[in-house]
Amino acid sequence: MAAVTSPAPQTSPSDVQNRVNLADVTPPIALGPLDGRYRGAVAPLVDHLSEAALNRARIHVEVEWLVTLCNGTAEAPGAVVPGAPTLTDAEIAYLRSVPATFGAEEIAELAAIERETVHDVKAVEYFIKRRIAAAPDVLGETSLPAASELVHFACTSEDINNLSYALMVQGGVRDVWLPAATALTDQLADMAREHADVPMLSRTHGQPATPTTMGKELAVLTHRLRRQLRRIDGAEYLGKLNGATGTYGAHTVAVPGADWPAVSKGFVEHLGLTWNPLTTQIESHDWQAEIYADVARFNRILHNLATDVWTYISLGFFTQIPVAGATGSSTMPHKVNPIRFENAEANLEISCSLLDTLSATLVTSRLQRDLTDSTTQRNIGPAFGHSLLAIDNVRRGLKALNVNVALMADDLDANWEVLGEPVQSAMRAASVAGVEGMENPYERLKELTRGQRVDAARMREFVAGLGLPDDVAARLADLTPASYTGIAAQLVEDYLA
Repeated sequence: MAAVTSPAPQTSPSDVQNRVNLADVTPPIALGPLDGRYRGAVAPLVDHLSEAALNRARIHVEVEWLVTLCNGTAEAPGAVVPGAPTLTDAEIAYLRSVPATFGAEEIAELAAIERETVHDVKAVEYFIKRRIAAAPDVLGETSLPAASELVHFACTSEDINNLSYALMVQGGVRDVWLPAATALTDQLADMAREHADVPMLSRTHGQPATPTTMGKELAVLTHRLRRQLRRIDGAEYLGKLNGATGTYGAHTVAVPGADWPAVSKGFVEHLGLTWNPLTTQIESHDWQAEIYADVARFNRILHNLATDVWTYISLGFFTQIPVAGATGSSTMPHKVNPIRFENAEANLEISCSLLDTLSATLVTSRLQRDLTDSTTQRNIGPAFGHSLLAIDNVRRGLKALNVNVALMADDLDANWEVLGEPVQSAMRAASVAGVEGMENPYERLKELTRGQRVDAARMREFVAGLGLPDDVAARLADLTPASYTGIAAQLVEDYLA
C-alpha cells in the first residue's frame, strides 16, 4: 500500500493580510527597474526626462514668455502687451531663479497645487504667480506684481508643453544620451584600430568564408553607429506658440497691434528651438518621430554588435576577463557568462519598442487635438533610459574582453579551403591575359573544396599544377588563410579617422 503524504501547507488568508505591503514602504520602492535596480546607470536622464524635469521646463517656458511679453524679443524690443512693465535685470534674474531653484520642496508644493487644480499646467501658472506675489519680499519695490496676469497669457497648455518637451528631449539627447553613445563608438573605434591587422575567419551564413580582421569587423559597426549619431546630432527640435488651435485667436483679440507670428518665432528661437509656423492646437511632433526613429536605428545596430560579440565569445575569439568575486552560474562554477551583451540586447529591444510606439503614436492627432500624446510623451524617459542602460552594459562588456589571437589563428589554419576564392580569381585573370589551361576555374576549385577539408599541402599542390605564370604561382604559394585579408587593416585606418 502506497504511503499517504500530507499536502503541502497552504498560505492562510491571515498570512497574506499580515504581510508587509511593499507599496507602503518608505522610502517608496520603485515599480520599474530603471528607477530601482538600474538607477545608477540612467540617473542623469532624470534631470531632463522625468516628471519633475517636465514641470521645471514648464516653469522655465512660462517665465521666458512673461519676460518676452514685457520686454519684447531681440528683433523687436519693448513691451508686446501695451502697459506691461519693463522688467529690470534684477526682476528678470528673480524670475529665472524660479526654475533654477526648483527642487524637492518646490516639487512638493507644485504637487499640492495640482491636487487642487486637477490640471498640471494650471498648477504651474499658480505656482509662478505665488512667486511673483512674493517678489517684493525679496526685491523690495518691484513692478512684477503688475505683470502677474501675463503669466500664461493667450496660451493653451500645449503651447507650454510642446516647448517644454522639446527642451527636455534636446537636453536629454545632447547632454546625456549622445555623449554616452559617442563614448561607446570611440571605445569601439579604439578596439578596431588596436586589432586592425588581427586576422579572423569570417562566417557568412555561419559557414567558413573569406578571412577578414577583427578590427575591420568592429570598424564596420563603428561606422554604422557613427552615421546614426551624425543624424541625431543634427536633429531639429521644433516648437510653437500660437494658441488653442494655431490661429493666434486670443492673441489678436487681446492685442491686435502686435505681429504675433514674429513674436512667436522670436520667442521659440530664443529658447534654442526651431519655430514651427503652422500647427493645430499641438505642435505636430513630427520632429520627435524623426529623432526617435534615428535613436531606434542606432539601438538596432548596437543590438547587432551585441549579438556579434556574443557569438565571437561563443566561438572563443573573445575571452572574458573574470571579475573577482563574481558568479557566472549558480551551479556551474567555470562559467563566465556574456551577461553585459545579453542585458544590452534585452534593453535595446525594450527601448526600440517604446521608441517605435512613440514615433507611430505622436504623428497622429484627431482633428485639432486629442490627448493621446500627453501620456505617451511621459514614456520618453524610459525609452531613452533603456537605451542608455544598454550603452552602459556594452561599454562595460567591451572593457572585459581579450582577443584570443591563437585560437583565431588555429581556426584559420583549419580552413585552407577558403583560398579557393583567390585561386580561381587568379586563374580568371590569367585566362583573360592569354594564359593557356585556365578553363573552368570556378568549377575546378568547387570540385577541390566544396564540402571538403583542404590542408596547406593539398592547396599548394593544386596551385603548383595549374601552370600559372611564375609570379602569380609564387604569390599564391605564399598565401595563407591568415594573410588573405585584403586591405582590411588599411580600411580601418582610412575610415576611422
